[in-house]
Amino acid sequence: MPAHYKHLFFDLDHTLWDFDANSAHTLLQVYEECRLEDLGITDYEAFATSYNEHNERLWARFRNGFLKRDELRWKRFALTLLDFKIGDPHLAHELSSAYLEILPNQRRLTPYATEVLEHCKAQGYTMHLITNGFESTQRQKLQISGISHYFTHLITSEMSNSMKPQAAIFNYALQTAGATAEESIMIGDALEIDILGAFYAGIDQVYYNPARIPHRHKPTYEIASLDELMNIF
Repeated sequence: MPAHYKHLFFDLDHTLWDFDANSAHTLLQVYEECRLEDLGITDYEAFATSYNEHNERLWARFRNGFLKRDELRWKRFALTLLDFKIGDPHLAHELSSAYLEILPNQRRLTPYATEVLEHCKAQGYTMHLITNGFESTQRQKLQISGISHYFTHLITSEMSNSMKPQAAIFNYALQTAGATAEESIMIGDALEIDILGAFYAGIDQVYYNPARIPHRHKPTYEIASLDELMNIF
């Protein structure tokens, strides 16, 4: 066990909180409750695929400072509707509001998330979160999923005025936690965002890569299942 680590910094979405499953469940509920089939969107899978593609592209623009938060939230739905020949900004805002209301109330966690957090707590580590997600939404996710009590600090892009992979958010996290880079490690699923961001900030990393995606980088550790963390810490 690496004795020099004292602070564990986790990513939330896709690492501990099963974003894909929770978002899919939310999107289906929005589709059904807003009766999009009646508007001619009869293929839910096509709707979900279109939304996810626009969402991923707009999030990249948001991380790079080319898009504001509120624009991201409704434009991903507006662009999806346009793919089905529906130009209705009012409906896009309605879908966005419904999605944002339902999503944080989902509680699905990635496999072994709770067991790993309980193990790390028992080992005496101090745990924190670093997330690019919106603060109020992330806090609600933590409360509803029942894991908020494991973490001392939640560091968000809003409070730090920076986003992963920028070094500023990692430096802010260290300062907030009263930690040094040498005694800290970042655990996350996004190679370019969590892992390389931490690397350039001088922080060790655990790359959670459940799909075993090939890459040329050399993180400090790499795992395919969260329970492998219990062999590290």
